[in-house]
Amino acid sequence: MSLSKPDVRRTLRLRRRAFVTALKDAGQFEASITAITTRISAHLGDCATIAAYWPIGAEVDPRPALLAAHAAGRSLALPRVTTPDAPMTFHRWRPGDSLVSGGHGLLQPPADSERIIPDLILTPLLGFDRRLMRLGQGAGYYDRLFARAPHIRRIGLAWSAQEVEEAPADAWDIPLHGLATELEWIEPETK
Repeated sequence: MSLSKPDVRRTLRLRRRAFVTALKDAGQFEASITAITTRISAHLGDCATIAAYWPIGAEVDPRPALLAAHAAGRSLALPRVTTPDAPMTFHRWRPGDSLVSGGHGLLQPPADSERIIPDLILTPLLGFDRRLMRLGQGAGYYDRLFARAPHIRRIGLAWSAQEVEEAPADAWDIPLHGLATELEWIEPETK
């Protein structure tokens, strides 16, 4: 009997929180973020506009990667969410720009910030597998975005403890192009 998506999400939230606590207790948290940032930076290619998220709780923090991309002359964007059925959009963000509170505890650019389409999205997740299927929080914002814009490169950010043997996936779920953890870079297997 397999677990439902809500059960898997609950388990993965607990696992992720415990993993981050253990990293901090061992004094390895900053080195782990640096390792993830290095992996991301090596796989940005020629993307001019990089989108990411403002981290919540134990999510991997993409901000060091965003700052490195900004220093390299790339444009940055953060997501903006308004209502549960409205599509997530991305808006220009520069280090130091103010953010406002949004749904689901998000910090996001204000409504009047410039809307842009990124070349690459650094995406949060709760779980992943070696097929690069991503299990998100369940609101569907990223799934709908990926279906609407499959040409945008999708890179997941996760702790190694978030890996599962097989992430529950529905027919509409779209795999990532790559994924960075503190231990490795994962790409789709080629046959």
